[in-house]
Amino acid sequence: MLDEATRTAILKLHEQDHGSRSIARALRVSRDAVRRVIASDSATVPPLMRAELAEPWREQILELYARYEGHLGRVHGALKERGATVSYAALTAFCRRHGIGSAPPPPAGRYFYNPGSEMQHDTSPHEAKIDGIMTRIQSASLVLCHSRMIFFQHYPRFTRFECKAFLAQAIAYFGGAAARCMLDNSNVVVAAGTGATMIPAPEMVAFAERYGFVFVAHEKGDANRSARVEAPFHRIEKGFLVGENFADWKDLNQRARATCEEWNATFSNKLHASRRELFAAERPYLKTLPLYVPDVYQLCTRIVDAEGHVHLNRVRYSAPYRLIGRALEVRETLERVDLYDGPRRVATHARVYGPLDTRVTDPAHRPPRGQGLSRHPQPAPEQLEILQIEPRLASYLHALKLAIGDRRAPLRRLLSMLQEYPREAFLTAIGIAERYRLFDLDRLEKIVIRQVADDFFPPDLGSDDE
Repeated sequence: MLDEATRTAILKLHEQDHGSRSIARALRVSRDAVRRVIASDSATVPPLMRAELAEPWREQILELYARYEGHLGRVHGALKERGATVSYAALTAFCRRHGIGSAPPPPAGRYFYNPGSEMQHDTSPHEAKIDGIMTRIQSASLVLCHSRMIFFQHYPRFTRFECKAFLAQAIAYFGGAAARCMLDNSNVVVAAGTGATMIPAPEMVAFAERYGFVFVAHEKGDANRSARVEAPFHRIEKGFLVGENFADWKDLNQRARATCEEWNATFSNKLHASRRELFAAERPYLKTLPLYVPDVYQLCTRIVDAEGHVHLNRVRYSAPYRLIGRALEVRETLERVDLYDGPRRVATHARVYGPLDTRVTDPAHRPPRGQGLSRHPQPAPEQLEILQIEPRLASYLHALKLAIGDRRAPLRRLLSMLQEYPREAFLTAIGIAERYRLFDLDRLEKIVIRQVADDFFPPDLGSDDE
């Protein structure tokens, strides 16, 4: 079929009184085609009128399309059961031509970003070989939209803790933050809502306020709005991770930072400059870093077990042996694990990502060799105070300790009785209790009360009538 430009040339030559033979020879087309164009007297290409095999089944196609929710494979199978001879390719072509279930894609938008106006953050799951083992990782990336400066790192998981730690690293790498941080609607920052109605989690709002920016989310389905950060993930997967073997997580992220330096310094034909050169113009517009930025850490409480370890993410970290049984505050950062007893830091360890059930032990947390824990523990403070007040209670106190074990409540009650009751009456009652090996302090107190009964309740000496 002749195109519109050729048809226009035929009509113009015909108006100049050229014959069909000379027109056909000049334009290298057939004389029949020239005659048809001259007869139509129109440069418009006529529509192709061709019978469509699926046209007689239009109503059934519309019905089945709604029933199977747009699954053309199911629609084609149902049509064959009803006797249609339409192929699957013909069915899909018919649906495309008539706009059944599909619409022409809208043109992609173009976004212009002023320096320091926006940065975009997103994550993507990938696989990397770490110490020879293919490991599932989460790649996190932050991109400055004006200069395209990029920073990315990798984590075994990505929660709000890792998100805050990553953003703190990325903003420190850039030397400042843009005015807003664009997210998708599935990000861990989001607490509720989508798009313009997205509500960030309170802890993430507080984090953003420290650096002077706000979190915003693009509308649902508008992935192009965050294309600045989406595009580099393919390059990270195929240009950085593929074919590499990393010694550990630290090596992976160190090499990722070095790769960021390389990519940011490389000249881009698309940008007509390197990202570093464009960043030099954007840097003055970024929000300045706070005067002091504390480490991002995750807080939890753990009890030191009988072996002198605390458990965190299925890894055991040692604590000083004298704190066995104590509840310690554990502060977990990306690089280390700190143990606090109240306000004092009592231990610090490099954070371990695996393997699971690994034990990290600091030799300083164990007693010196040959000087293990004493088999004879120190006396309780109540026991020492009782002996200091009345040394004659030593034998009964020793027998009582054998009976009650390490419990301190009976010692506190015995100390209270010693301080409250008359000394001689109390010692007499202790002698009786020791003779009969009586260690029930309720019964001991009753004996003491009987001993002092005459002092508190004197006997009746008779009435005046006698």
